Amino acid sequence: MRTVDTELGPIPYRIIRSRRKTLGLQITDEGELLVRAPYYTLMPEIQKMLQSHEKWIVRNLRKMERAREEADTTEKLTEEQLDVLAEAALRDIPDRVKRYAPEVGVNYGRITIRNQKTRWGSCSSKGNLNFNCLLMLCPEEIRDYVVIHELCHRKEMNHSPRFWAEVEKVCPDYKARRKWLRDHGSVIMQRNI
Repeated sequence: MRTVDTELGPIPYRIIRSRRKTLGLQITDEGELLVRAPYYTLMPEIQKMLQSHEKWIVRNLRKMERAREEADTTEKLTEEQLDVLAEAALRDIPDRVKRYAPEVGVNYGRITIRNQKTRWGSCSSKGNLNFNCLLMLCPEEIRDYVVIHELCHRKEMNHSPRFWAEVEKVCPDYKARRKWLRDHGSVIMQRNI
């Protein structure tokens, strides 16, 4: 396993190569550091990118560690509470989808509410939308953002600049809402049984 030296000591990382055009970093929910790289990227370029992003890596690993500590003290939801959230989501989310689909300029298929441990929502290639019942623990503007995000996948099934441009057309402050989810979402997800 390869490592990058940081102020926290050596951090192991894994490289995932694909047809992407740029290098990217990700820290998984399990705390694993991933480097997403184009097939042709050489190791010195990857090492240079890791070194230049050391502060980002350290900051996000520390944030994840704090989230884990919070999770140990976070009260878990009961099966009954999850059922209540799912029922509330079934009343709330479809109305939001119906409201925002014309603004995004798309149609959609079936809407499903699930109890998910890692995702807020998803969109299939057939246009079916899935949403996490835990969204009901988020503020309304966050629910709107997730709905808009998934509807925009009807136009762009990726997270390219074109996709984010579509999101921004309907939700100009999407970056702030996305940040809210990054900052608070893991604590909500950890309430899942």
